Amino acid sequence: MTNDFAVAPTVSSKVPYDAVKSFAPVTIAAASPQVVVVHPSFPAKNMQELIALAKASPGKYNYASLGIGFGQLSSERLFRLGLGLDVVRVPFPGAAPIITSTLAGHTPIAFLGLPPAAPHIKEGTLRALAVTSAKRSPVFPNVPTMAESGVPDQESELIIGVLVPAATPKPIVDQLQRQIARIVALPDVKERLDALGFAPVASTPEAYAAQIKADIETWSKVVREANIKVE
Repeated sequence: MTNDFAVAPTVSSKVPYDAVKSFAPVTIAAASPQVVVVHPSFPAKNMQELIALAKASPGKYNYASLGIGFGQLSSERLFRLGLGLDVVRVPFPGAAPIITSTLAGHTPIAFLGLPPAAPHIKEGTLRALAVTSAKRSPVFPNVPTMAESGVPDQESELIIGVLVPAATPKPIVDQLQRQIARIVALPDVKERLDALGFAPVASTPEAYAAQIKADIETWSKVVREANIKVE
């Protein structure tokens, strides 16, 4: 499961599960930051320059992000609530159309997960301004974090988690966690994850459960403050 497992109930009343009670968390297997990227022709070379441009010309700039869900709430939290910027969000149904639009310059700014953006950052067809992780990505050590860019309290990572039905016996949950931790630590698996922009995590079931609860609290607050309609 990704973060949208916990985010979905905050934006929709029709989700057919309880994110806390319906499943037993096993582990966060891996995590990857989100990234703010711009078209190479965009004048901002870092987050502070982007902020200055947006503040100097309210409503002039637009940015691409995913539609309803984690991507939407993360970008709202950053641009609208965190920075108070008057920039226009252009929602897309997936990362591929976001990248296509940004490469073409239609949406000169984009906010998306690092894995789909990584090949274009490496090729120089997109410029990365900052990542949303607490530490820099080992894949792009020259790209600063949001905190390093003068934008604190904006950590948000795309997680790949494993859950099982709530009634699953604890010994089975623990055994699954141990096996997944062993697998993501294998050199070839870690190398593949690194190439995709993910870092192995292998959290405990308790840590994943705490993360789900924290995500629900965080994103419910964003929904309220950004006045996002819950359907």
